[in-house]
Amino acid sequence: MAVVDEVEVEVVVAHRERTTLRVGDVFLKIDAHPTRIDSEVAAMAMAPIPTPAVLWHKPPVLAITALPGTALGRLGEPSTASSAAWAAAGAAIRTLHDTPPPPWPGRSLDGIASDLDRECERLVTQGILPSDLVTRNRRVAEAALRPWTPVFTHGDLQITHVFVDGDDVTGVIDWSEGGPGDALFDLATLTLGHPERLDDVLAGYGADVDLDVIRAWWSLRSLLAVRWLAEHGFDPFQPGCEVDVLRARM
Repeated sequence: MAVVDEVEVEVVVAHRERTTLRVGDVFLKIDAHPTRIDSEVAAMAMAPIPTPAVLWHKPPVLAITALPGTALGRLGEPSTASSAAWAAAGAAIRTLHDTPPPPWPGRSLDGIASDLDRECERLVTQGILPSDLVTRNRRVAEAALRPWTPVFTHGDLQITHVFVDGDDVTGVIDWSEGGPGDALFDLATLTLGHPERLDDVLAGYGADVDLDVIRAWWSLRSLLAVRWLAEHGFDPFQPGCEVDVLRARM
């Protein structure tokens, strides 16, 4: 009988909306919203930067290849990536933003504002965060609620979604939120919890940006994320994570 090498199955992330498994060099993504998988495949096909190769796609499951290298970093932990790697990430984002956005609609400004109001109320009434912390960050977040020219955004550009090898970007994963959006939202998401890396990212991005808007997106994204993270098995209260980002604005 032939001996078959065992391949471990790793649970990368698992919650009620989405589960990702790693089997060797293959990732299997199972999404409760099949159309989101469709959008992810389409966004990767349109993106002008490296993305995982799609092996097969049968909603609600997507099979993709692993990317070489390692993640740029992890929220709540110091990033060991070089300044040049962070700058390369900024350059890759600029390439994406300079590409015409996908034809499907992005999130509306009114929708984001409505979500923010509702989430701030829940954070206070459910006793998740102190009212002064929520109120202060809600004021900071106002700067992000302004009209923007839609560009091709990743939409969830966490540092764990950007892979680098040395000083080079090898690819970007998790495109389920890809679509038209605010360029500064991507920049803010990448540097959330790592403000010391913002200068490196902007050096690679190569364009003037409004720093107050990036800080506003740090507050806005964190306010929207805290309750969801807590309810899905994550801990936004860990050092360097979303609650610390909000406290930094105080």
